[in-house]
Amino acid sequence: MNKNLIVSLMKDGVVTIPSFLFQYYKRIGLSDIECMLILHLQIFLEEGNEFPTHEQLSSRMLLDTDQCSQTLASLIQRGYLAIEKGRSDTGIYYEKYSLDPLWNKLADYLLLQEKEMERERKEEEEQSIYTIFEQEFGRPLSPIECETIAMWLDEDGHSTTIIKTALKEAVLSGKRNFRYIDRILFEWKKNGIQTVEQALEHGKKFRMHQHKTKPDVNKKKDSSNAPFYNWLES
Repeated sequence: MNKNLIVSLMKDGVVTIPSFLFQYYKRIGLSDIECMLILHLQIFLEEGNEFPTHEQLSSRMLLDTDQCSQTLASLIQRGYLAIEKGRSDTGIYYEKYSLDPLWNKLADYLLLQEKEMERERKEEEEQSIYTIFEQEFGRPLSPIECETIAMWLDEDGHSTTIIKTALKEAVLSGKRNFRYIDRILFEWKKNGIQTVEQALEHGKKFRMHQHKTKPDVNKKKDSSNAPFYNWLES
């Protein structure tokens, strides 16, 4: 999700602002009163009044003008609100409130939450891959084997999906060992393979090439009986 897109959607009204605000205002450091004041400011802005007075804001709330003034000053000081100055086409100077700082804070929070969820999802995937290997090998993994998987993930940059695909290929080939799987991953990385589809296509092309180069006696064999090839000898 792009931050500028989030801010644009909030400003354009495509996303319901109260929904975002009511759900997250406490988490980004706003009080109930501050949130309500911001909502009133937004309404004034939508009505075309870009710089409502303290009296106008106070008339819609239980705050007096001094409390409105203090709350607005606090919001500006803490980076939730800004006052922008400009000059109209007729040369008249003006001031207006901008809620862009607030929308940026909300967008930053949403992006942070998204990254945190992605991190947790990745950790769960990486944790599950150890379990999958143990199930396929029928035993607990050794420390060295665990380090090898971690190396595939962290140093070599293989996705959990591609590692699972390499494991499946090794299992179907009857070669349940890390050296064989490591060789598969090495070959795939060398050939720029990053997805299951690419891995399957690469294997298909290799087998077609292998089939063409075999002696005639081997051509009589059904290729479907040997869908996987020996990566250690490739």
